[in-house]
Amino acid sequence: MRGTPQAVEEEKRKLPLFKTEEAKGKVAFSLFSSSILVGICLIWAYRLSNLPTAGDRGRWLWIGMFFAELGFGFYWILTQALRWNLVRYYPLKFNLSQSSYKLPGVDIFVCTADPTVEPPTLVINTVLSAMSLNHPTEKLSVYLSDDGGSQLTFYALLEASRFSKLWIPFCKKFNVEPRSPDAYFTHNFDLHEHTADAQQRLFIKEQYEDMIKRIEAVINKDGVPEELKNQHKGFSEWDSNVTKQNHQPIVQIIIDGRDTNAVDSDGCRLPTLVYMAREKRPDCLHHFKAGAMNALIRVSSEISNSAIILNLDCDMYANNADSIKEALCFFMDEERGHQIAFVQHPQKYNNITKNDLYGNSSPVLNKVELPGVGGYGSALYCGTGCFHRRTSLCGTKCSEEHKGLWNSETRKDDNRTVHELEEASKVLASCGFEKGTQWGKEMGLIYGCPVEDVVTGLAIQCRGWKSVYYNPDNTAFIGVAPPTLDIALVQFTRWSDGLFQIFLSKYCPFIYGHNKIKLGAQMGYCVYLLWAPSSLPLLYYAIALPFSLFQGTPLFPDIRSRWFIPFAYVFVSKNIYSLAEALIFGSTFKAWWNLQRMWVHRRTTSFFFAFIDCIVRQLGLSQTTFTLTAKVVTDDASKMYQQEIMDFGSTSTMFTVISTLAMLNLFSLIGVVVKVFMGGLECKDMEKLVSQVVLCGLMVTVNGPVYEALFVRKDEGSMPGSVMFKSIVLASLACLNPL
Repeated sequence: MRGTPQAVEEEKRKLPLFKTEEAKGKVAFSLFSSSILVGICLIWAYRLSNLPTAGDRGRWLWIGMFFAELGFGFYWILTQALRWNLVRYYPLKFNLSQSSYKLPGVDIFVCTADPTVEPPTLVINTVLSAMSLNHPTEKLSVYLSDDGGSQLTFYALLEASRFSKLWIPFCKKFNVEPRSPDAYFTHNFDLHEHTADAQQRLFIKEQYEDMIKRIEAVINKDGVPEELKNQHKGFSEWDSNVTKQNHQPIVQIIIDGRDTNAVDSDGCRLPTLVYMAREKRPDCLHHFKAGAMNALIRVSSEISNSAIILNLDCDMYANNADSIKEALCFFMDEERGHQIAFVQHPQKYNNITKNDLYGNSSPVLNKVELPGVGGYGSALYCGTGCFHRRTSLCGTKCSEEHKGLWNSETRKDDNRTVHELEEASKVLASCGFEKGTQWGKEMGLIYGCPVEDVVTGLAIQCRGWKSVYYNPDNTAFIGVAPPTLDIALVQFTRWSDGLFQIFLSKYCPFIYGHNKIKLGAQMGYCVYLLWAPSSLPLLYYAIALPFSLFQGTPLFPDIRSRWFIPFAYVFVSKNIYSLAEALIFGSTFKAWWNLQRMWVHRRTTSFFFAFIDCIVRQLGLSQTTFTLTAKVVTDDASKMYQQEIMDFGSTSTMFTVISTLAMLNLFSLIGVVVKVFMGGLECKDMEKLVSQVVLCGLMVTVNGPVYEALFVRKDEGSMPGSVMFKSIVLASLACLNPL
């Protein structure tokens, strides 16, 4: 009966909670990419049909060029999968408010590992932003995993729990965004207002600053004073035997969301807040972040057991207050929601310079490439800013049984005391709990890989689940981008190492994902999994071209030859398309140019070192390691970054490689110019070398900041003398002894 309450409820339940839109221009793009493919095939044909005979000068250089261009071509083919099926997702929040489904509980995981690299004041801003998201507080729990096992972090969390009684109602009253106190007061506070609301804002700001001063005072003392330890029983967990790598499991429920007395300044219930430091022992593998996440999954199942899990890095604060509501639209859709395992948000940053100096936040990556993989229902799990269905993380396969379960899934109704819950949870956070279980294999995040997030997402999708890449206009979560070149390159070394490790393992998408995920998704994954070996073609070009100029050996067709056309067309059209795409999606020309420079630096250093490390590991000569990315830098480094001045002030081997390649290309270009003016190079010979001269000239132009750091600058970001000396010597030796 159409008018009955039951019928109305059923109609509301069938309302779509999200919609999808396919990108336009597929036909035009297909024609363009097909023309590029024809050009690439002609380049391969030229290399094979004009191969120098045995004994000819430059034969091996030519063969190397063929394999480099073969690599460039196949990798380009993979990248096209990212643009074949571009789909964008839009949640329908109004329909969710009309739905008869009850909202599920949400557990938020925040992970930190070292209070010196990830300051507690940074961590608690993320925690406070998560606690204040728009969701019923009785259905919200926030868990902090502290792999550093630091009482400084625990103390900071206690201070944050007290401040949350003021911060949460303040956020709800004024609809504050971003929800991080530090970000809000830094960018949205006007001291010149004198209204009552402004006075309340000033009061909250003063309370926040007082809290930060107390925390920093304790950090500067390098220990929590006894009078503060006596304020909470949790400090009894730390004794003289507790170290970062050797301590018992620690679980402390700081705010019990079940307690009717745990209320904010407006008398409203507070969300649950839990501190966890899983057990660490020197003789037990702890599996880095994957181990911490799995411990959180188990501990949270004991305390709150919410159906949805959101995981955040400790520097990734909540910006969009409705991010939970938007994510639930995807999970709770009557028609398609039961198929979705996770909803991934883009990684965006609050410290990106106007022209994105280090290429940390490419609009094309966030608006084209990652949504392109998501168009196949196989969005990558990127490790932070991701909402998960708990059951999919715990190893279950996708089935129709998950359809319409929200009303039957409730948070844990437990009558045990806080102490009993803590003791039961400690067992789940102990070293020995996982022995003989499927944790790290079929359950939770997968072990044995530095990028546990990507391989876990792939495994979930191969169990039949789909995933969504959602890029809202109002950014959901915002983090901190690497503010120095050294940190940025180290981060990409770790990522590309772990990604290539996945490709070489049983989880290779073409094998593990065969007949489980679409071919386009398999190719899309491999665009990132093959970052490391993609270094080889570019590195070869960067070395072979200057050597060929020293020898006077042409490696490209004469500019008057018809064979020159495919080389010119592929190079020019690819770069024009790349620039146009960047500008269309909000980038600037200088930002695009900075990104091209960073791709050269990444491929010749980070990706190449990762390739070597991964091969060495596959041979059993080393083990997997994990390097934390520093979240704080010196004031001088920060100032240079804001002024968009590249920081080379490190003796890193990567800087030696960058400067050596820069000098090698500069010397070769100078050598050609000298030969032309000295009459040692005839006009007809020069015509055969034009392509090489242009490419070496581009390398020199890209490396402009490197030469400036080597010879002009005298600040702390200039190239160290030892690096300059080594690079000049190595480049000079190469010039004296070309291949």
